[in-house]
Amino acid sequence: MRGVQLLAFDTATPATTVALALADGQVLARRHEPAAGERPGHVAELLPLALALLAEAGVDFPQLDRLAVGIGPGTFTGLRIGVATARALAQAHDLPLVAVSTLRSLAAGAPADDAPATLAVLDARRGEAFAAAWTRGAAAQAAPAPLLAAAALTPEALADAAASLPPGTLAVGDGALRFRAVLEAVGAVVPADGSAAHRVDASVHARLAAAMEPDARDAVLPAYLRLPDAELALRRRRADEP
Repeated sequence: MRGVQLLAFDTATPATTVALALADGQVLARRHEPAAGERPGHVAELLPLALALLAEAGVDFPQLDRLAVGIGPGTFTGLRIGVATARALAQAHDLPLVAVSTLRSLAAGAPADDAPATLAVLDARRGEAFAAAWTRGAAAQAAPAPLLAAAALTPEALADAAASLPPGTLAVGDGALRFRAVLEAVGAVVPADGSAAHRVDASVHARLAAAMEPDARDAVLPAYLRLPDAELALRRRRADEP
């Protein structure tokens, strides 16, 4: 039986990751990882990476069954670029669009082991982390119920949240690396710094999106989880006004 053929991408983190799932089950992937000190290359890299994958497979947009995009949480600029691009491509080529939680995908891509749960943690900057958790393997299911709902957390709140999860919970993501000491102190297990488990991978988005129902295009929005810096600054100025 023919599989779902789709293009998936994510720009929630500094990396730009793109994957193409083909009807025969093969998945092609490409990514751009900015060098240390380099700005994310979402604007310059996203479409060229996607077009390169399509060309490699000899596939064009009309041959796709759907598109999928990571909606975060993550960086404000990255999410805006990814979601806007996905909606524009879906509109231009009349393709169904699937919104994939970046945290859920990160958890679903974690290595299979005996950990009772997976805690996906992304570096939210400002000294905080975006995090959510599922029982082992639940993130890959059709309608997973999280053990920990996605939230922006201070290090103290992250420690409390991780402590509430089963001992030996696997913590993955660049946020798990940044807050390794905090997480390990409450019993979470964080893979080695170079582990692929810490990378958001559009190949996992593609696997999840193939089994998900498409969303209304206009309903696909970034999951920011908190206000942007500019809005916070504006609110502080208004609060200081006499």
